Amino acid sequence: MRHGDKINNLSRTASHRKALLSNLAIALITNKRIITTLAKAKALRTYIEPLITKTKKNETKEQIMHNHRLVYSYLQNKEAVKELFTTVAPKVAGRPGGYTRIIKLGRRLGDNAETALIELVDFNEVYTKGTEKAATTTKRTRRAGGSRKKAEVKEAVAEQVQPDPEKANAEEAAPETDKEKSAE
Repeated sequence: MRHGDKINNLSRTASHRKALLSNLAIALITNKRIITTLAKAKALRTYIEPLITKTKKNETKEQIMHNHRLVYSYLQNKEAVKELFTTVAPKVAGRPGGYTRIIKLGRRLGDNAETALIELVDFNEVYTKGTEKAATTTKRTRRAGGSRKKAEVKEAVAEQVQPDPEKANAEEAAPETDKEKSAE
């Protein structure tokens, strides 16, 4: 029985699987997109997304250094780690997960294996051409819009209940001048 066995072994030993995923991750970081089998692409997604998330946590210098060392322990490639922290991290700073996209390409001729293209989402010019936005580092949640709407409603109610003091002063000043004019 395979109760609780969620990892895809890819028909490899643990050390071979670790080396395979590390090499695929390095290739994805340096090239921004790679073509591989569908099973390897899905395994790579679960391997690389936590690494990309580690690049976003940078409050203190010590935490940045710690995250560099953690990512290096997975990848064992200085150039890939540098690329990940300098070019990939700023682009995905505002994205709350889902950094990779898998597109199925069909079956390979030689062995009829399902192939797929896995890419970093923010580096595809075709999809992101019309939606160029500045990366924000604020944390966004699904419920962020509700608080803004409530604040706008409260402001509108406050304006209806209490008239603007400048308008009230202007209205008071205007009738006095009219009375003065009529008295003269």
